[in-house]
Parts: sequence; C-alpha cells; structure tokens
Amino acid sequence: MAYEAARAQDAVDRTYVLESDVEQLANHLRTAVLDGRPLTFDRLKQDFTPTVFSPPKGRSKAAPQPRWEEYEPEPPRGLFGALGFGRKAYDADVESARDRFDKALRDHAREEKKRVEKLDKLRARHAEQNEQEAARVEEWNVRIEERRVAYRERDVEAVEWFIDQALAASKYPHGFPKAHRVSYQADTGDLLVEIDLPLEDVVPTARAYRYVKSRDEINPVPRPDKERKELYASVLAQTALRTVHELFAADTEGAVKSIALNGHVATIDRATGREVHPCLITLQTDREEFAQLVLTQVDPRACLKRLRSLISPNPYELEPVRPLVTFDLSKFRLMDSLDVVAGLDSRPVLMDLTPTEFEHLIRQLFEAIGLDSVNTQPSKDEGVDAIAMNTDPVMRGLCIIQAKRTKNVVPFETVSALAGVVEHKRAAKGILVTTSWFGRASEAFANEHGRLELLDGANLVHLFKEHLNLDVIPGPVPPKRRPT
Repeated sequence: MAYEAARAQDAVDRTYVLESDVEQLANHLRTAVLDGRPLTFDRLKQDFTPTVFSPPKGRSKAAPQPRWEEYEPEPPRGLFGALGFGRKAYDADVESARDRFDKALRDHAREEKKRVEKLDKLRARHAEQNEQEAARVEEWNVRIEERRVAYRERDVEAVEWFIDQALAASKYPHGFPKAHRVSYQADTGDLLVEIDLPLEDVVPTARAYRYVKSRDEINPVPRPDKERKELYASVLAQTALRTVHELFAADTEGAVKSIALNGHVATIDRATGREVHPCLITLQTDREEFAQLVLTQVDPRACLKRLRSLISPNPYELEPVRPLVTFDLSKFRLMDSLDVVAGLDSRPVLMDLTPTEFEHLIRQLFEAIGLDSVNTQPSKDEGVDAIAMNTDPVMRGLCIIQAKRTKNVVPFETVSALAGVVEHKRAAKGILVTTSWFGRASEAFANEHGRLELLDGANLVHLFKEHLNLDVIPGPVPPKRRPT
C-alpha cells in the first residue's frame, strides 16, 4: 500500500511540475512586464566589495610556546633526596632537559617565523587580488560610461552593443534559444532585431501524469493537438511582444525611435532534411504606438494583429511570412551599378576586363541568379567587392561576394580572409569568384567552414551561359592535379 501511494504521489508531483511549466509559458510576457527591471547602463556597472582576509586553518594563531615545566625532570624525593643522594644524576637530567628545552624554543621560533612569513605572503596576495579586482571593476565601469556617452550620441556600435546586452540578459523559460542579431540606423533611430523563437517542442506534449496501478506505470495524459498549437502560437506572440517591450524599456536614453522585429526558428525541414530558418513573426512599431499597449492585459496574438505585423498562419508546419523589414546593406559603402553585359562581345575574355568591370559583371550574374546585388566602393570595403541579399523568406541571408580576376591560383590566405569577413559581417554566406582556380587546402577549408562557396573559372562558364546566355572565356586552364 505504501509503495502504491508513493507511485501515485509521484504522478501527482510530475503533474504539478508540468502545470507549473505550462503556466510559465502561458504568462511569460506578463511576468516580464510586471518585473519592471529592464537592463540599463547603471545595472551593467559592477560594484566592488573587498573580501576579508581569512587565514588558512591552523595558521591564524601561533602555536603555544614550549614551557620549561614540560621538560624539567622530577627532583629526588624522600630521605635520599634530603641526604643529597642522586643529586649528580638529577643535575645531568636537568642539563639534558635544558638542552631539549632550548632546542624546542629555537624550533618554535623558527616555525613561528615561517608561519608569520607565510601569513604575510598570503595577506599580501589577498590584498593584491583585491586591488586587481578593484582595478578591473573600475576599468569595466569606465568602459560602460564611455559606451553610455556614445549611446546618447547614437553611435551605431554602442547602440548595437547595448541592445545585444539587453537581449542576452533577458531570462526566458527553459528551452528558449538566445540567438539574435541587431542593426541600428542612427539617422532615423530605427532598430532592426532578428531573434530565434522556440520550436514547437517547447510546449509539453503531456497535459498530466497518471499512475496505472494494474501495470505499475506512470503514463502521460496527452495534450490535445489544438491546445498545443494554440499555446505555441501564444508563446511566439508573447516572445515577440516581450522583446520589443524590453528593448524600449531598456532604451532610457531615447536612441531607439522604432523597432522592426523578425522572429525566426532554426530547425530542419522535415521534407528536405536541410537546415532552414523561416520567419514566423514580423512586426514594426514605434515607441509612441507601443506605449499605448497594456501588455499585462492583452491577448498576445490579437495585439500583434493590431500592430503592423504578419504572423505565420501555421507555425507548426513552418509556414513562413515575408519580413516587413530586412537587414539592409547601408553599412557597406555602395556604388552605382554599371551595366557591363551590354558592352561585351559575343564571347568575352574575362581577363580582358578591368577589375571594376569584372566586379560589376559578377554582380549582374548574381542578380540574374535571383539575388538583390550591389557593388561596394573600391576602397575600405573590408575585402568585399559586392553584396547580395537573398530575400526568399525561408532561405534568406546576406551574401558577401569577392571577385578575383587573376591568372594564378587563388591563395589560401584570400579564402581564409573572406571567412573572417563573413563572421564579422554576420553574413549567411561568403562567395569567392575567380577566373582561375583554387587549391586543395582552400577547397577543404571552405567545405569545413560550411558558409563559404568557391566558384572557379569552370563554374563561371556554366553560370554565365545558364543565367546570362553568355559564352565567356575565363582564365588559364588549371594544372592537372596529382592523384591523392
């Protein structure tokens, strides 16, 4: 009976935990609003409280000093003592005891000196650690104050850094991703935020747990599909509203005038097995409009519909919506497009083109493939010759394009450098185009990186023919490779 009662109670306890998790999911927007503690520059600052030195156990006090009474021999007693018998032996014992006592005193003094020296070193090391920590905290706080000043001046790097901190500091229920990226426009005060939303498995598939006595099993009671889908849609809507709320609340300096938010999920397409990142929620709102909302009382999905937003009609099936605002290309120094194709002969030799003509021709190729492409200015472009945006709502992303018009193999360092630019620009892909060819090390590096694509002269021949109906002649034929 006691065993069955314990098992039944286990089912009750599991149900309680489950209900608590669901309650947290259903109200995480309201909880965050009521918390009312947005991240600020002051909260980013650190306080320094020096720690108190605590000596190691056994070293705080000196050991008791030897006492003569512990070494002094017992003098002769009784009649023999009174008559002086045994005096000589006693004197010898006293002398021996005195030697041992003196040695004990010296040993004690030596050990005490070691203890004090060790304690002084530990105390000095502790004081040094306190000083180092105080200096670190002061340096941190100085940097925070510098960023605050830059933030007030709408410095793009400072604003984006602080927004990153605010997003990272937000505490969500278990199972929520933390990936995000931001882009700020200083002249308009517009902030674009892209966040990863939780997947559908964040909603428990069980509604409760039940103990089946006849089989001695604790079985889950399934949550109806309709209930799961409604709760998941609510979770997505709450997350979008909560993100906007927290960012406006954190922006006490008034640098952010409006926020555009795209909420994606990072998952695997069950139909293709490929990684996808569809946008399920997109919205755009300004501070004044958002301030009119009483977020503790709204229905999240109805609230999103009131705002300028699009919501996936079927997030469970990853049905995407097209973002209202995408990461634009304004951070790159852009130049006017040049129509190179119109001026080419029937079978152009790519090596005969100027570097600028070649770069614009590559841009036109990627536009023909289906990307929105523009060229960058030839100076200070950080290794970027062109940039392209895939605006497909599922397989979207910024592409960094570098074009190399050369007769020789592209150095490995060029491929490695492009990888660095891709990471720095947070691009979805880096594409290196050349009239020549790549070495094995470069190809292996690109494959391992995963977001680099290398297009050599042979690839260009096929791409120009397929998308621009051009028969081009690239660079020289690469040498034959020895079998590996």
